[in-house]
Amino acid sequence: MKIENKKRLHTDVLIIGGGTAGCYAALTIRENSDYSVIIAEKANIKRSGCLAAGVNAINAYIVKGRTPQDYVDYAKKDADGIVREDLLLTMSEGLNRVTEKMERLGLVILKDENGEYVARGNRNIKINGENIKPILASAVEALPDVTVLNRINITDYIVEENTIKGAYGFSMEDGTAYEIRAQKVLCATGGAAGLYRPNNPGFSRHKMWYPPFNTGAGYAMGLKSGAEMTTFEMRFIALRCKDTIAPTGTIAQGVGAKQVNSLGEVYENKYGLTTSQRVYGTVMENLNGRGPCYLRTEGISKEQDESLRKAYLNMAPSQTLKWVEAGKNPSEQNVEIEGTEPYIVGGHTASGYWVDTNRQTTIHGLYAAGDVAGGCPQKYVTGAMVEGEIAALDIVKHLKEETLGGWMQQDVMELETEEAFAKKIAEYNHFLEPKREQFRTEALEEAMQKVMDNYAGGISTHYQFNGKQLALAEEKIRQLIELTEGLNASDIHELMFVYELKERLLVCLAVIAHLGARKETRWHSFAENLDYPEKSDDWMKYVNSKYVDGKIQILYRDLVEKEAPYEHHD
Repeated sequence: MKIENKKRLHTDVLIIGGGTAGCYAALTIRENSDYSVIIAEKANIKRSGCLAAGVNAINAYIVKGRTPQDYVDYAKKDADGIVREDLLLTMSEGLNRVTEKMERLGLVILKDENGEYVARGNRNIKINGENIKPILASAVEALPDVTVLNRINITDYIVEENTIKGAYGFSMEDGTAYEIRAQKVLCATGGAAGLYRPNNPGFSRHKMWYPPFNTGAGYAMGLKSGAEMTTFEMRFIALRCKDTIAPTGTIAQGVGAKQVNSLGEVYENKYGLTTSQRVYGTVMENLNGRGPCYLRTEGISKEQDESLRKAYLNMAPSQTLKWVEAGKNPSEQNVEIEGTEPYIVGGHTASGYWVDTNRQTTIHGLYAAGDVAGGCPQKYVTGAMVEGEIAALDIVKHLKEETLGGWMQQDVMELETEEAFAKKIAEYNHFLEPKREQFRTEALEEAMQKVMDNYAGGISTHYQFNGKQLALAEEKIRQLIELTEGLNASDIHELMFVYELKERLLVCLAVIAHLGARKETRWHSFAENLDYPEKSDDWMKYVNSKYVDGKIQILYRDLVEKEAPYEHHD
C-alpha cells in the first residue's frame, strides 16, 4: 500500500498523548481560555496511557499532618539528591487540588466514618480507580473546541529556528498523513518500555510493569529536534510480583508485608528502603544463594486476604487470578517478588525533557508533562495531572501575550511548506514500498533488547555494566539503526511498529551515553556502574544531553533548588 491522502490541521494548542497529563492539560486550557485544542492519541483516550487498567490508590497525596515540603523531601531522599526541587515543590503543591477535581468528576475516593479520605501510608489514599481513565476521558470529550484524534501516530515535531510549529503523523485507521500546525505543543506521550529484554518471553512478553505501547516517542522526537534531556541514567526498575509483574506496594503498604528471603529473614533494612535499594537487596539476596525472595503475607487475616484480592482486580487482575488458580490466598503463601527490566520514565525517576519551572522545554513553545518530563520523580498519577495543569496555564498565558503582540493565525499559514510535508510522506512510503527485506521489525526489536540486556545493565547481568560493555552496546545499537532503513511494512499497523522501533533505538543511544557519563554508582541497580562502584559528592549534578550530528552530546548542570527556580536562557 501507499500513503496518498493527507490532511492539514491548525489549532492553538496541540497535545501529543491523551493520557493522564494530556487530558488534564486539555481540561485546564479550556477552563481558562477559549483556545482550540487538538489531542493526538496513538490509541483511544478512553483506555490509553498508564491509567488504562485503572489504579487502586492515589500514590501522591498530602495527607493530614503532612506538607508539600514533606513530599519534596521524600522524593529527594529516594533519588539521593538528583532532583529538581523547584519542579518537585510546584508539583507537590497541586496534588490535593487535582485529586479533589477528580472526585468532583466522579472518581470514588474511599472515606472513613468521619468523612476523611482513607490514608494508605504517609502519602497515599485509597480509591476505587478501575474507571479513572474513562472518567477523565469523558470530561475531555465534553469540552467545546477540543478535537480528539484517536489512533493517530505522531512521529516528528515541526521545528523552525528552535521554535515548535506543530507535528507530523499518520492515521492508524485509514493511513492519512497529518500535518498539524499549532502555536504551542504539549508533549505528554509517556516514558519508554521495551528497550530491554523483559521478564517474560515470547507470547507473554507484554506482561511488564510499564505499558508496552509507550515507546519513548516523545523522547525520540525531542532528541531529533535538538531538545535537551536529563537523567536518563536514572533508570527505573520496578520491584514486582513474580510472573504477573503486579505492583508490590499494595501488599507492602496495605498489609505491612516485609521483604524476606528463602530463610525467612527480613532483608529490606539491610540494604536500605529507597526504591532502588529494595530492588538491589532482592538482587543481592538471590546472588548470594538466599533466594527466592518474597513479601511475607503468610498469617494475614481473612479480611486482609479479601482486601488484597479486590485491590488487584482494580489494576492487575492477573495477580488475583494467580491466587485463585493456585487455590491459596496470600495468607497461606508468601508472594514471590522480582525486579523488572529497566524503563526510562519521568514519573518514578527523574528521566525526561529538561524543562523550566513552567514545564517548557528548551525548544520554544514546546512543553512536557507527566512521564516524559524530567527532574521530578515520584509524581505518579496526580503529579502528572499537576504538570499538565502547570504547562497548560503557562501556555494560555503566553498565547494571550502573543496575541496582544500581533501573533496571528495567518503567520502560521505563511510558515507552511508543502515540500517538508511531502518529504515526510515519502519517508512513510519508503517503508511501505514492497522490497526484499533482510530482517523483520520484530527480529530487530528482539536484537535490540538482547543488546541492552547483555551490555547495558539488564536482568541477565543483574543490572550491572561497565565501560567496555557500554561501548559494545552503542556499537551494536548503531548497527541496528542502520538496518532499520531496510525494513518493510505491509500495512499501516506495521508502519507504526517500524517507527516505534526507531524511537526505541534512539532512546537506547541516549541511555547508553548517560549510563557511561555518570562515573559513580549513586543508585544501586538503577545505575550499577562496575567501573565506579562507589558514590561520590563530585557527581551531585545533573547529566544532561542533546542529540547533535548523530551523536549524543553530554552536558552537565548544577543542581537547582526550590529557592531559585530554573528558567531557560538563550
